[in-house]
Amino acid sequence: MIISSFSFSWGLLTAIETELKDFWALAYLVKRDGERKDSDEAHRECHKQTKVAIIIFSPRGKLYEFASFSMQETIERYRRHTKDTQTTNKSIEQNMQHLKHEAAAMMKKIEHLEVSKRRLLGEGLGTCSLEELQQIEEQLERSVSSIRARKAQVFKEQIELLKEKEKVLAAENARLCEKCGIQPQQGSNEQREILPYEESSPSSDVETELFIGPPEGRTKRSRLQT
Repeated sequence: MIISSFSFSWGLLTAIETELKDFWALAYLVKRDGERKDSDEAHRECHKQTKVAIIIFSPRGKLYEFASFSMQETIERYRRHTKDTQTTNKSIEQNMQHLKHEAAAMMKKIEHLEVSKRRLLGEGLGTCSLEELQQIEEQLERSVSSIRARKAQVFKEQIELLKEKEKVLAAENARLCEKCGIQPQQGSNEQREILPYEESSPSSDVETELFIGPPEGRTKRSRLQT
């Protein structure tokens, strides 16, 4: 840790900027005018693993400094920490730029999908060329074909389920009829009884005699037979 302050007066130490890497922030304030904490008291308040360096210039330009370990090493540590912080900030900034580019690309994809969706719904076709309209039509035909195929498959599955249910109900009906001693009714799909055709019926008598000649001769012959 480095505590640096460049504004000091004998009456009051106005501000101390504290930078910590591993431990909590420490603030050293003047208790009253003309008095400040000595080095021993400051050292006691610091953690054993905390390195502190204080550099103070008086209004007359006189230098006051204090280091709990080594001023030079503490300054070098501070510089390394600052450099690492700058590198980290640069990496964060690069990551932010990368995320911004990805977000912009994603927005473009979403806009393209929205346009495609509206065109498939028949909206916003005024700016489409003949080739684009042909592509949309082919895509819709493929979609309709897939939908119809799936619909037929669903119907087929439902029919199979109904057939299985019919078999179960028929077996249950037969079991209940047998239990109650009732003859089960014949199904509607059984063959119906066909009545035989009667050749002796009046409607079946047909005159088959062959006669060649004018109608008048045929009439006279009929009278003679009667």
